[in-house]
Parts: sequence; structure tokens; C-alpha cells
Amino acid sequence: MRLRAWGPGTDRVFEQAPKLLGSEDDRSTFKPQHDIIADAHRRNPGFRIGRTDRVLDALVPAILGQKIQSKLANESLRKLSWYFGERAPGPHKLWLQPTPERLAELPFHDWHRINVERKRATIIRRAAERANRIEECASMTPTDAARRLQAFAGIGPWTTARTLMPAIGDADSVMVGDFHLKNTVSWALAGEPRGTDERMLELLEPYAGHRGRVTMLLKMAGVKAPAYGPRLSHMHFEDR
Repeated sequence: MRLRAWGPGTDRVFEQAPKLLGSEDDRSTFKPQHDIIADAHRRNPGFRIGRTDRVLDALVPAILGQKIQSKLANESLRKLSWYFGERAPGPHKLWLQPTPERLAELPFHDWHRINVERKRATIIRRAAERANRIEECASMTPTDAARRLQAFAGIGPWTTARTLMPAIGDADSVMVGDFHLKNTVSWALAGEPRGTDERMLELLEPYAGHRGRVTMLLKMAGVKAPAYGPRLSHMHFEDR
């Protein structure tokens, strides 16, 4: 493995690199029980779930993604880093997320500039104010980390799951409450075009410990439930 890094924190990046690449991802107990999962697993032999050990960095994009389309959430994250973060050291044009201190003090009118309303902005600001408590999740078990995150107002199971998979490499994280996932799982594993969160968890139960891994494999395989009805229109701050 060959690595290059620039600026402050390079030693930490070098130390973290094996984890980022999934060195701690234990797949020994993962046993595909459906042909579609077995095929996706076979086609992606290098797939590993890494961990950053940077919880707030994962939590902020998760909060931005609450109740809106991924495209708009990604656009808000890009603008958040571009307008209020810092340029990353090195030759590449990359921007860092703002520091916790910057997030905590950012006024609401600046959040409005990046299409984030007061509710989500408040959740992020409160988390940033308690950044040390948030970052302690990196040394906890997934169960304890989930309990810590959900003690914060506005952080529920969906946001928690989306945070813990990249932050601590939790292969069992399932985004309960996701608009599409319950249908995707129901369609892939039972041939049912529509499902509920309860049905999704029932179908994923045989994969306990690897339920998030299964959902990622389905995504990598391009599995989508049949679409019915009109598409949700893109939402902007002025619409809410």
C-alpha cells in the first residue's frame, strides 16, 4: 500500500489508513442466504466497510440528508464546506467540512444560503456544541454509540445508522425510516414491490450482524423496487 498525505494530521491519516480500507471489517460470519446477495458478494470481492473514527464528520452529512433528496443534501454539504470550511492541504482542490466551533456559531441566515432550514441547522449546531461527546462514540460499541447519538434531539435511527457505518464501520447499521430502502429489501429478498420497516427487518434478521452490509450489496447490485406514482419534486428552502 502506497500513501501520500499533506499538511497537519498526516501521521494520523497514515495510522488510520488500514481502517479506512476495511482492515477491521470481519466478514467471516457473513453467509449469503439469497442468490441475489451471493451474486453481489461474489462480484465485489474487494468490498470492505471501513471506519473513519470521525463521528461528527459523518453525522453532519447524515443530518443534512434528513427528509430531502440525496442530490440536494450533497449540494448543501458541498456548499457548507466551500463557503465555511477550509481548503485541504495538498495539490488537489478539496475542501474540508467546517470545524465544530464554526458549525456551532454559524448563524441561521448562512444555513439558509445553502438550502438548510432552521430545524436541521439547529440539530447540527447542537451536535457541534457537544462535539467531544459525539466523538466519544468512536470508542463505543455500536449499541452504546447509537444510544449516545439518539440522546440528542433530532437524531433518530435513520441518522444514527447513516453515521455509524462510515464512522465506526458498523456492518449491521440499517437505515430504518428510509424512503426507498424498505421497498428495495422487500423486492430483492421476497419479491414484494412494497414493504415496511418491520418487514424489512424481518427479512434481514437472518443476516444479523451484517444487515447493513446486505443493504450496501443490494445498492451496489443496482437493485430497485418497481416505481409507482409521481416522482417527488426537488425541495428548496423557500418551499418549506
